[in-house]
Order: sequence, then structure tokens, then C-alpha cells
Amino acid sequence: MVIKRTRSLCPECLRPVDAEVFEDEGRVLIRKECPEHGTFEGVYWSNSEVYHKAEDYDEEGEGLLNPQTDPLKGCPLDCGLCPEHESHTVLGLIDVTNRCNLKCPICFANAAVSKYLYEPTYEEIREMLRNLRRNRPVPTPAIQYAGGEPTVRKDIVELVKLAREEGFTHVQIATNGVRLARKPELAAELREAGLNTVYLQFDGVTEEPYLVSRGKNLLPLKLQAIENCRKAGLGIVLVPTLVRGLNDSQVGDIIRFAIENIDIIRGVNFQPVSFAGRTPVDRVEEQRITIPDFQKLVEEQTGSEIAVDDFYPASSVRPISDFVAAIEGEPQVTFTCHQHCGTATYIFIEDGKIIPITRFIDVDRFFEILDKGREELEKGGIAAKAKLIAKSTIELPKTLDKSKAPESVDIKSILTSVFRERSYSALGEFHYNTLLVSCMHFMDPWNFDIERVRRCVIHYALPDGRIVPFCTMNSIHRAEVEKQFSKPLKG
Repeated sequence: MVIKRTRSLCPECLRPVDAEVFEDEGRVLIRKECPEHGTFEGVYWSNSEVYHKAEDYDEEGEGLLNPQTDPLKGCPLDCGLCPEHESHTVLGLIDVTNRCNLKCPICFANAAVSKYLYEPTYEEIREMLRNLRRNRPVPTPAIQYAGGEPTVRKDIVELVKLAREEGFTHVQIATNGVRLARKPELAAELREAGLNTVYLQFDGVTEEPYLVSRGKNLLPLKLQAIENCRKAGLGIVLVPTLVRGLNDSQVGDIIRFAIENIDIIRGVNFQPVSFAGRTPVDRVEEQRITIPDFQKLVEEQTGSEIAVDDFYPASSVRPISDFVAAIEGEPQVTFTCHQHCGTATYIFIEDGKIIPITRFIDVDRFFEILDKGREELEKGGIAAKAKLIAKSTIELPKTLDKSKAPESVDIKSILTSVFRERSYSALGEFHYNTLLVSCMHFMDPWNFDIERVRRCVIHYALPDGRIVPFCTMNSIHRAEVEKQFSKPLKG
């Protein structure tokens, strides 16, 4: 049964081609045909029931009011962002170098084999940051420095300071952790400069995944990097690249490791392997993991302490942003990514037991109250604001089952402070007492879907002023961009 028709890419030549997404024996597949290279078919989502459930959170977004490029060649070849893009930037990325102190077989950036050095200058990075902040209706609030390995730059601390100076409220670095481990003072220097989060590559709790995917046993260095961040008070998000047959048996152990270190680890963001960059493509379907696979692995490996039904699409939080926007009278950062791009849940720990947020909060009812409140405010105008806030602080706590909630955290008080007083300290209290468990499934030329790309909220800033969605950057544009703005390596 055909679910929808879309546009995709030929995995061989990257030509945009027509595609259809269809259901077959409980799975969702994607099929496309290139006039030169023939037909390609593969798994889109491994569970059609979970796929259709996610459809309930299809949230239309708003693109940029000031797009940088015109739609001349057609999506996805006009990225920049163009007027056809349907979401604004939630997280901006800047590759500050393609140099790296590792040569991982699994790598988005295809670093160290291009024979070119891509390393924007300090001033070029300043302009890229400013370009992201010029986005309308919402200036980009968060930035991640990536690469390559960003910490190999001698001025990485200054770049963190620069991001703060340019108005970013959240700054993070995607890193393999090698320099953080070997240079203990670096974590403190980054924290003092304004870094919020270390986005730490972390593929497992044993040496095997590192030997295969990274070429050496990096686990001791990962543990040392975590300890150095702990001493500096620098928060960490673990980022495992999931590969079937390599580390998919360690999903539960990775979550438990995060729980054991919840004083410094804020979340675990699993990323199923994307077959782009230097990632080998000869075993695509054999190694492919989709979001339903991830959810099932979590349920099985946590003994159902975290279940499939505890996860919600990333786009489900849209009502929170809309409600706050209505209260504040100005646009807010809004997660209008495609409903099939990511999934997440929050978990609390009480006496060693995992308590997902869905076990004590009626999440759907919570979002419903916010949606109705926004509608009332839009109809009643500013005169309805005080009444609505008072009503919300009464109605929202009713979605909470206190008998099942963790006793160590006063959820009701936090909700009241966040929505009545818009207290950021209360929001911080929530995040410091919980662990985010999430999965972002980035696309590659095999499962590429133009509908997902148009709703992307994670965007690369480039030296030429363009802003490019994550999955088109890594599937299509990276080689051209790096070559255009690089210098040949000698030798």
C-alpha cells in the first residue's frame, strides 16, 4: 500500500528522483528509480504501526522570513535556506575544521581523506554566527561547533567566547573527547568561556565498538574526558552511533551508564548510522537501524522500564512553544521538524528505578491544555492573558499523577513556576533532575525524503552565507562546499 509519493536521491549519482513510501508486511519502505542506475528499495521505518502513530504529531512549521537563496534548481539543490523550507533553525552547526585526531570508518564529515584543509577563519566564523542570528522570525538560539574535531583548533576557547558574544544562549561542541581527556584544563577553560554542553561521541561501554568503528580502543579516553568535565562542571550529552551487529546490544548499558553519571550527563542522543561521508555502504540494509528498532531495543534492554510507548516524536512539543509565544507576544523557537526525524522521552531516577515522564504525566492531555489555552489567548487578546495564566497553573498540574511521580522532584511546583513566572531557573531544575533519552535518525541517499529535509531544524552555516539542512549537507553538498572553501594539503 502506497503511503505517499515524494522525492529522494539516487544513491549512485545523487540525482533527485521520484520516490514512493509504502507499507509492506508491517514495515514502511522507500522505493525510487534512477533512469541511469535503476531501482533502489530499502527500509524507511521498520514498524508501520509506530510510523502511523507518529503521524499524529505532524506539525506544520514556518520557514525563514528572510531566505538566503531562490528555488531555481528545485529542492534539495537550492539549499541556502530557500523559500520552500518549512522550519526555522533551532540548532545551528558550524564545521570549524575538517582536521581530526582520529580516522574513524564511520564519519559524516569524511575527514582526513579529502586532501583539502577546510578551516574557516575566526572572522569567517563570526560572520556565519551573525548570519544565523539574523534569521527571522526567530534568531538561531543555539550553536554547535563540529568538524572534523573542533578541539584541534588552538582558538576553540575563543570561538566559544565569540558565540556567546554574538548572542547564542546555548553553545555546545561535538567532540570525540580525546583532547578533553589528555588536556584536563581544557574542560574548565571551555566552561569558563561559556560552553554549555559537550556532545560526546560515545559508542559503548566496552572496547569492541571502538575498535571496529573508531579503529582503536577509546573507552579509557572517554571515561577520562567525562571525569575532567565533571571536575569542571561541564554538562555532557552522550552520542552513540548505532550500528546493527556492532553496538545495538549495548543500548540499555549505555543508558544505565548515563544514569550512573547523571550528575554530569544530561542526556543520551542515539544516532543510527547514516550511510554518508566515509561510512561503508556495502551493508546498508544489514546494518540499518530505524527509530522503531531503537525504541524496541530500549524496551528490551531496560526490561520495559522504558517502553516503546514512552517515546514521542520530537515535533510533539510544538504546543509548548506556541503557548509561550502567545503569552509573550513574540515568536519562539519551535520544533517543527518532521514527525519521523526523531523521538525522545525524559526519565527520572528514584531509588535506582527508572521512571519515564509518561508514567506520571498525561502528556497528550498536557499538550491539549496548552493548545486550547493558546487558542483562547489568540481570541481574547492581551485582556485574556492573566486569566489564562492563572487557569493554566490550575489545569496543567491536573495532568500529573503525584502517586506515580518521583518524590525527589516537585514537578507541580516546577510546572507552576515555568508557566506562571516563565522561570528559567525552574526549567533548569527540571533538566538537572532528569535524563533525556533520544534518537535522531539522520538521512542518507538511500532513505532520503524531501519532505523530511524541508522540515529540518538543524542547519549548517557556510562561509558563503548559505544555511543548509543537516541531511542535505552530508548527503549532497559537503564535498562541494569543502572543496570550494578549502586549501590543498601538501604532501
